[in-house]
Amino acid sequence: MKLVLVDGSGFIFRAFHAIPDMQRDDGVHVNAVFGFCNMLARLLKDHTGTHLAVIFDAGRKTFRDRIYGQYKAHRPPPPPELVPQFALIREATKAFGVPAIELEDWEADDLIAAYAKAAREEGGEVVIVSSDKDLMQLLRDGVEMLDPMKNTPIGLEEVAKKFGVTPDKVIEVQALIGDSVDNVPGVPGIGPKGAAALIDEYGTLEKVLEAAPSMKPSKRRESLIDHAEAARLSKQLVTLRDDAPLPVPVNELGVKAWDAAVLRAFLVENNFRSIRHRLGLEDGVAEEAVEVEHSNAPFGPYKPIYKLEELREIAATARETGLLALSVQTDNPNGLHGNLVGLGVATKPGQGAYLPLKHHVTLDAEPQLPWDEAAEVLNAIFTDVAVLKIFHDAKFSLEALHRAGLATVAPLDDAMLISYAQDAGNFAQDLATLARVHLSHSVKSADDVTGMGRNRVNFAEAPVEKATAYAGEAADVVLRLWGQLKPALRVHKSLALYELLEKKLIPVLAEMEAAGVLVDKDDLSAMSAEFERRMGAFEKQIHKLAGHEFNVGSPKQLGEVLFEEMKLSGGKKGKTGAWGTDSSVLETLAEQGEEIAARVMDWRQLSKLKSTYADALVGQIDPKTGRVHTNFQMAATTTGRLSSTDPNLQNIPIRTEEGGRIRKAFIAAPGHSLVSADYSQIELRLLAHVADIPALKESFANGEDIHARTASEVFGVPMKDMDSATRRRAKAINFGIIYGISAFGLGRQLGISAGEAKSYIDAYFKRYPEIRAYMDNTKEQARTDGFVLTPFGRRCWVPRIKDKIPALRAYAERQAINAPLQGGAADIIKRAMVKLPKALKEAGLNAKLLLQVHDELLFEAPDDEVKAAAKLAQDVMQNAVTLSVPLVVETGIGKNWGKAH
Repeated sequence: MKLVLVDGSGFIFRAFHAIPDMQRDDGVHVNAVFGFCNMLARLLKDHTGTHLAVIFDAGRKTFRDRIYGQYKAHRPPPPPELVPQFALIREATKAFGVPAIELEDWEADDLIAAYAKAAREEGGEVVIVSSDKDLMQLLRDGVEMLDPMKNTPIGLEEVAKKFGVTPDKVIEVQALIGDSVDNVPGVPGIGPKGAAALIDEYGTLEKVLEAAPSMKPSKRRESLIDHAEAARLSKQLVTLRDDAPLPVPVNELGVKAWDAAVLRAFLVENNFRSIRHRLGLEDGVAEEAVEVEHSNAPFGPYKPIYKLEELREIAATARETGLLALSVQTDNPNGLHGNLVGLGVATKPGQGAYLPLKHHVTLDAEPQLPWDEAAEVLNAIFTDVAVLKIFHDAKFSLEALHRAGLATVAPLDDAMLISYAQDAGNFAQDLATLARVHLSHSVKSADDVTGMGRNRVNFAEAPVEKATAYAGEAADVVLRLWGQLKPALRVHKSLALYELLEKKLIPVLAEMEAAGVLVDKDDLSAMSAEFERRMGAFEKQIHKLAGHEFNVGSPKQLGEVLFEEMKLSGGKKGKTGAWGTDSSVLETLAEQGEEIAARVMDWRQLSKLKSTYADALVGQIDPKTGRVHTNFQMAATTTGRLSSTDPNLQNIPIRTEEGGRIRKAFIAAPGHSLVSADYSQIELRLLAHVADIPALKESFANGEDIHARTASEVFGVPMKDMDSATRRRAKAINFGIIYGISAFGLGRQLGISAGEAKSYIDAYFKRYPEIRAYMDNTKEQARTDGFVLTPFGRRCWVPRIKDKIPALRAYAERQAINAPLQGGAADIIKRAMVKLPKALKEAGLNAKLLLQVHDELLFEAPDDEVKAAAKLAQDVMQNAVTLSVPLVVETGIGKNWGKAH
């Protein structure tokens, strides 16, 4: 007999906090249920015993509460999002055909202890699936523990690390140190190290207490004497009762096959499509990929590669399997300029390894492979068309490999983008999150290798053993994720989006990042001084209005000035007792005519622009190239839009004087000019297309002023008599509708009452009923599916569309309305970006694509080619897709971005 006992109650809380929020169709949160099902499915595949049960707590009150009334008294109630998941997890257990066991008045830990004892008495072996420290006391010959999140065993080493003693002494140590979580008193002032030392010296708790009076005078001696009874009580509380009754006899816990229909129905009801695919309960999953994911190999241990023959063996295995997963490690993991330090590699699940290449190891350490020898083997496998190279964030990895002088990698896949193509907005796409969601596995952090805070070292300085555990695991996880996620692309109709758009964009963005853009240092310095001068002028106005000087940049001082000294209305204090002074507070005050609030907003905007651009850009110039190289994030947004960091160029104001001033600092190289190509009103055009609005489609087809046309249609003013104020109202509605603007929001924007703004919106919908239908249908689709689709099939998930909190639900509805439009615009410009490098090359033009900012592309071209480059960019962008309305691209040329924009 091999009995596997799952600590169901313990896992629920870990899964709830580890896995991002998920909701099913009716709004019930199911992230803990999802994690539990993932864990149980993997357990049945990888760690099948002859007998299996999941053990739960039956209730919060047990016999321990009668022993000590304050037992677990400090524990807060479970989060409301978790409460419905308790019952669902019990349903899940039954759907998998596994006994779900609980017993009133007893904790799950006691039942686990009792079942473990019963199984051992019958000569069986026991595996306890839990990471709960309280269960470590049960470890002994024939009784093991397995961490369900990390999928790693817990043995004597882990117990010693936690308690400083062997499992048979854990109870004694726990009695001394107590447990603040469960409100077990223990002995004040005695921690794990002190407790372990006492038990090592005296053997048991009772002997420690007996010896206390004869110990040297100290606070510890006094505490042991004064709290002896508390320690004895604590030992009662922490000791697991292996004499607990067994609700189901151990011999009736034999593993049974699940009922496929029952399990499939449960998984469908809870929207757990990835688990269905993995278990073969839905069509469309390739068997060869499932074999990768279904491997019963544990995560690690992983080994370093120090011999050339070992590297050649891995390359040979990669050629056999046709797969090589890689985890690229650099000495600057957050930037574009890091140097390659080593490679995590995996050809089969569980067989990860690490190739250290540039670690600064000591002389007595194992020597790393000579670079030339390692590079020869790597280049051969990187260029082998029969081996698919798999990354997580391939763009970052390829850039690091290129900087190291290694060969171009092909063919390749990117697990991050595979996930993003079908799950944008559902959860983050970092490796740790994907491992938790899809593999129920917690990966090591880079901090485990480099340390934290003052003790942090560069990755190249880190011990190879730690780097191996981290990078080998990362490559292993990437391989398993690919095995699970790649087949689902076809099922979710996301294969073309990934293969033809996201993956093809990788080299395009890598070239843009490598090219960078020139900035004018002197102009940035002048801009910084200009912003500083204007901030000083605003400060003087603010101080005059306040009646005295104060630190405008201090929210605390500003709050005191506004709401205590000036007695302005609408102030609210936060948890810290300080007055709130965020942008919404200041905007409200400014709308009420409070000039000081308006001036503070002006000051803050300049301050942010000064620090983010005028000052920071100088420090971000690469000394080797003299250019700024932004880092494009391919999987950061819900809608498919790119974002950028270091520097973030997406947040430069578009229509303000300051935004134009910042763009002037981005310049062309000598003999070159910049070309800006910007889609005109692309989201409004998409709205006319997807909502099928004849009047707007006609207007776009005729090249009319869309805002004037809208004003004419809604307000009944002939276009020839249109005044700027009426057109401005129509423009605000046109753009506001895209973002699901409310009457309050529109009123605030136009400086009118919410009632008057509502009358505008009502008139708008009356004239364009197709827009109302589009909005209602889109929200309904989001509620039904959990996601909305762009016109080109991209899934944009809207997790809070059924949230019980009205404000969050309303925000999610606005997201749902806008996502197909913003996401559609992102899809269009990405298609153009994929086509442009080839088109420029075929035209014999030397123009380079430098930047993408929302609906705009920025090129650098030789002066004698600049007009041809602008015309070609316009043609490619306008013909990137075919819609029922024309796409229009406006181009500009200049020696700086400001003039070109």
